[in-house]
Amino acid sequence: MPSYDAFLLLSFGGPEGPDDVLPFLENVTRGRGVPRDRLAEVAEHYYAVGGVSPINAQCRELLAGVRAAGLDLPMYWGNRNWHPFLEDTVREMADAGVQRAIAFVTSAYSSYSACRQYYDDIDRAVAAVGPRAPAIDKIRPYFNHPGFIEPWAAGVADALATLDPKAQAGVRLVYTAHSVPTGMAAASGSHTAGTWAGGGGPVGGRYTEELREVSRLISERTRGGSIPFDLAYQSRSGPPSVPWLEPDVNEQLARVAKDGASGVVVAPVGFVSDHMEVVHDLDVEAAETAASLGLPFARAKAPGSTPRFARMVCELVAERTEGAPALSVGDFGLGAFAGGAVNCPADCCRYAPQRPGRPA
Repeated sequence: MPSYDAFLLLSFGGPEGPDDVLPFLENVTRGRGVPRDRLAEVAEHYYAVGGVSPINAQCRELLAGVRAAGLDLPMYWGNRNWHPFLEDTVREMADAGVQRAIAFVTSAYSSYSACRQYYDDIDRAVAAVGPRAPAIDKIRPYFNHPGFIEPWAAGVADALATLDPKAQAGVRLVYTAHSVPTGMAAASGSHTAGTWAGGGGPVGGRYTEELREVSRLISERTRGGSIPFDLAYQSRSGPPSVPWLEPDVNEQLARVAKDGASGVVVAPVGFVSDHMEVVHDLDVEAAETAASLGLPFARAKAPGSTPRFARMVCELVAERTEGAPALSVGDFGLGAFAGGAVNCPADCCRYAPQRPGRPA
């Protein structure tokens, strides 16, 4: 088993005040030709909540939860797009004499943006710091770990309980994830061997398969699997000429209402925390769509601040440091990681992105 002398939390980053918003958005979209008026439009989402993204506070909560759950390693935190920047954190680790760190990323799935891009971030930061930089191993994708599924199921049950009993009678579950270009989705995978229930090969790549599997696993744990469910996508960006995963959550809500559902619970299972995309795209836009359709609406909270999720982080670290059992539920198993692999295969989820993703 590898020996680590530090733990690194790696996340997307977000502004912590109004003055941070536009510089943050410029970092997210640098080199991608996003028009200034589009940045100004997205900035308004942040200004509406005081210019502060929830994601950084949630990272602090997660670090505190992991400490409370018993992880006994020096803890560091670095972001892709805002302070503390990953490169600065890797330099801090080098100054402290860290030799090898294990990194947990706030993204559970397989795809370029959810997994491979974080490897690229690590490689760039290590190269920038130079020979003093520690070696950094990224924890495996954990979409089917019980510490991810269980708190999601609890969150869906809690959201369901907030609906009026009449709305619950014919309720439908709608799971959401960040839409990505279909080319990126098709390129995802190679380390999660297996297919989701029902058989067949990848449909849209491993990213889509994993999301379908998570939706199924949560639904099985919600009223015995008796509630019908759908998978939809949110946060699409890019020109209409580039195909992205569909349907959009707002379009799906319209279909659900037309089909006669008495209410809907939306669960953003593609995300770890209730950051800005969840807050704006679901709590604002999707909630407004549901209201316009006369569809009672509830949104399940993401699991990132729960004690069970924090324990999951410790369990994932223990896989690497102690040879603890690698936990998973459902049909996928552990794929390439079943043999004790530390990192994804070198060719996993390679993709040359054409357009930016929307800021988190």
